[in-house]
Formats: sequence, structure tokens, C-alpha cells
Amino acid sequence: MEKQKVIVICGPTASGKTALSIELAKKINGEIVSCDSMQIYKEMDIGTAKPTVEEMQGIKHYMIGIISPNERYSVADYKKDAKKAIREILNKGKVPIVVGGTGLYIDSLIYEIEYQDIEFDKEYREHLEKEVKEKGLEELYNVAKEIDPEAIEKISKNDKKRILRILEIYHATGENKTEQERKSRQKEVEYDYKVYALNMDREKLYDRINKRVDKMIEEGLIQEVEKIYKKYNDFPTAMQGLGYKEVVEYLEGKLTKEEMIEKIKQETRRYAKRQLTWFRKNKQTIWLDVGKNTIQNNIEIILEGLKVERTNKEANKS
Repeated sequence: MEKQKVIVICGPTASGKTALSIELAKKINGEIVSCDSMQIYKEMDIGTAKPTVEEMQGIKHYMIGIISPNERYSVADYKKDAKKAIREILNKGKVPIVVGGTGLYIDSLIYEIEYQDIEFDKEYREHLEKEVKEKGLEELYNVAKEIDPEAIEKISKNDKKRILRILEIYHATGENKTEQERKSRQKEVEYDYKVYALNMDREKLYDRINKRVDKMIEEGLIQEVEKIYKKYNDFPTAMQGLGYKEVVEYLEGKLTKEEMIEKIKQETRRYAKRQLTWFRKNKQTIWLDVGKNTIQNNIEIILEGLKVERTNKEANKS
């Protein structure tokens, strides 16, 4: 039986995924499933660049603002919830468009990776947090590198959340994350994912990132972080996110406002670079040039790809 199609639009932060996906959804009767590990949180709107109601233009979005900032949410949770949203869209006779920049979330779908839902060990997490305070994050980064050199390649030395995750998975299962992913890829992929990634000139992308950060500050990012910071006693994992942890450092007097803004820009540029590296390893990805092509040009490329495939299948049948 022919698999149902799901379109995926990925790419680095600030590359224009939202605008392209909304225009595409309007053209093909689509609905959007967000694939962003920060947009899943409620109350975190400005720093995660969530599309506003106006920007959505009446297109239904799933997986945005679904959990509180102090809740834990794993890749396994994302996969389960995203698949549910995809089924719901297909049952309506519409086209699911998965949109975002979180490589791990995208891979869980397009490669059908089964992540074990590992039981959270609070004591071990507290032990790790203590180690970070006493010895510094780099020490744990090096331990994680010994355990899983392949997974650590894709992670920044400052990415506490993912470094601790590697250690927690190994502690809970005795297997490293990469081994688990390899084993779990043996399952057949449920849908026919058509993966498109956005690319643009590096300088232009960095310029867009810098402008976006300035806009976030203008729109009240500091106030947004302050509110969450005061509301939750248990310091949420969500606040380790890009743009949020830097504002927390500013609120705690560790950075000046100028240093904070510069640090967010620098860390976001680094993150965009890592995203591009991640998406380039997916062999099935079709790259769209955002700098040279208009949104309409890129929509035509996507539609043409789907049409050519349909024509080929019809020709094979006759």
C-alpha cells in the first residue's frame, strides 16, 4: 500500500521556515506540526519566535505551547504527540507539514527512531547537577565524550541539557544513545516524508539572526524571562534554552545588558551552524535556496517535486 505523504520543512533558525510553511499550507490545504524543542513550552513566546495568530493566517498549528516550562518532555514524548497530530491532519484529508529546526525531533520521525522513555532518576540528576557546580560542565562533557563520541560531536560544550541526557541514558540502560538509535532504526518508516531544508548565504543568515535578537529584546524578552524565573521555584529545564539562559545570567548580574545581547547573538549563530551541519547529513534532504529564490519559487519547487513523483507513479501503473 502506498504510504501517505508528509512534507518536512527544516533549516537553521531565522531562515524563514514559518513564512514558507504558512504560504505552502494555504496552497495545498495543509496544517502545520511544529518541530521545535522550545516552542512546545507555554509562556515562552518571544524567545522561541512562536508564530503569532496574525502570522498563522488561519492555518492550524500543532505542538505549540503544549506543556509548562517546568515539565519534562522527551524526544519519545515528541514523537508520540507529533505522530498523533499527523494522523489527525491526514484523517481530515489535509496535508501535514512538519516545520522546525530541532534535528533530533525531525530524525525521530523521518527515520522512525524509537527512543526508550527512560525513567527519570531524580537522585542521579541531582548528583550530576552537583558535579556541574563543583567541577564545571566541561568535566561532564568529557565523560559524555568517552561514553558516546558520536553523539557528543553534534553537541555544543555549553549544552548542559543534552550532555546530561547522554549520561542519564547510559546510567539508566547501560547502552549509549547512539547504540540505542541504531537498534531502533530497524522499524519501517510509517509515512513518506519529503524533506526540504532552507539554506542561505551565511552572512545574510547571521544578519537575520542579529536583527531577530534585537527585535526579541524590543518585544520584551527580558520581561518574559523574568516572569517565568519568578513563577517557578524549581528551575525549569526550559530556561536552559538559547536566549533564556543568557537573560537569566543578566538578571543574576553576571552579564551587562550589552554582553547578554551579544552573547545571545553569538550563541544563536553557533546554533544555526550546528543545525546546518545536522541537516546536511540527512541524505534525502532537498535544499532550497532562500537567498536566491522567493517564497513562491520555493513553493513551486516543492509542488513540482510532488507532481513529478505522481506522474512517474502513474506512468509506472499504465
